[in-house]
Amino acid sequence: MRQRFTARAAVVGDRAGTVVPDAAVDVLDGSIEWVGPAADAPPQADAEVVALPGILTPGLVNAHSHAPMVLFRGQGEGLPLDRWLQEVMWPREARLTADDVEVAMTAASAEMLGNGITTSVEMYFQPERIAAAVGVTGARAVIATPLLPLPGMPPMEEQLRAAVALAAGAPDDGTVEYGLGPHAAYTVSLPVLRDAAAAAREHGLLLHLHVAETATEGDDLLATHGLSVPALLAAHDVLGGRVLAAHCVHMDDGDLDLWREYDVAVAHCPASNAKLASGVARVRDMLDRGFRVGLGTDGPASNDSLDLLADLRLAAGMARLRERSATALTAAEAFWMVTGAAADALGRPDLGVLEPGRRADLVHVDTRDLVFEPVGDADDLLAHLLWSADGRHVRDVWVGGSQVVAEGRSTRVDADALRRDVAERAARLATG
Repeated sequence: MRQRFTARAAVVGDRAGTVVPDAAVDVLDGSIEWVGPAADAPPQADAEVVALPGILTPGLVNAHSHAPMVLFRGQGEGLPLDRWLQEVMWPREARLTADDVEVAMTAASAEMLGNGITTSVEMYFQPERIAAAVGVTGARAVIATPLLPLPGMPPMEEQLRAAVALAAGAPDDGTVEYGLGPHAAYTVSLPVLRDAAAAAREHGLLLHLHVAETATEGDDLLATHGLSVPALLAAHDVLGGRVLAAHCVHMDDGDLDLWREYDVAVAHCPASNAKLASGVARVRDMLDRGFRVGLGTDGPASNDSLDLLADLRLAAGMARLRERSATALTAAEAFWMVTGAAADALGRPDLGVLEPGRRADLVHVDTRDLVFEPVGDADDLLAHLLWSADGRHVRDVWVGGSQVVAEGRSTRVDADALRRDVAERAARLATG
């Protein structure tokens, strides 16, 4: 199947912030074949032409999410991370069923697609049901099977074996990829972290974990081992391979140097960090050291949004405040962090950029709104995407060339029915 998308402009998703005015994007069998000015497009007599009045962007990549937490959205307001987990989240999650997770993930996936997010990194229970959910909505997911020593769960060694076996059976079409998700160094023992890392390297899997989210989470480890969490992970052979660390808020220069040495990618979650008062990550320092940094929403219980376009604004604002510099995070860099840079952070060179050979995950942002005026040059469109746009401006979304959102609504699921189902399940989980 051959398609030609034309748009007011195409935002490529690279670090330079390339914008192609009056653009065309040619798609063949779900992959991008050509990108450039429509006037220069090669003849395509047999192509289906999709003419769009707004901006065409790559599908956004959510580098860190626990999307089924839509069941707990807004719960535990005002609590710090440790109390929020122990008093609100973990008791409710102990009552989850597999059906709960699949329904919640289906609803969350439809919400993310409606906000232009075509791929998300998910760390949550029932990974196979998460895969089933994105199969229904038409999204992509990298699912880091959680490893966590909670009551009622199998021994950690058994969890790890099952997670590796599950990853071996993943489809090869780029829709679902399984990785390993040991929660954090303060919840998972160092031997299990080491074994998980070794398995991830052996099988080429993504290893995804939380690191340095709060100022105090590593205190006990520091007292016992005399090392920061990043240094402890390095000392115990956890780093190396495809490692994606979420948050990384409380990192000193030595920690950042270790991350650079081992090429650890970072999922930056500014909205969650702000809501839970966890702190402000050193994003400028990370980018200057050459880190692969993607933006993540975190879970909708700690954000509480699944809107990366809205989080862009917060990421840029917090970076500029921290550095006291209006150039601490540019519009081009910010948008790159939800497209090409986020795909790099996942180790997925098939996603995130409008260029030949990548998958045709495309987002149409409607610019027929006052927030997108005036436009004196192409750079203004990037500035408006950063400072003015949010998910409500996303009108249409394609994943692999297949339309999954049309005129702001899912083409695959009944979002209203899902919302009602989530509300009923959330009420049951809250009361036990």
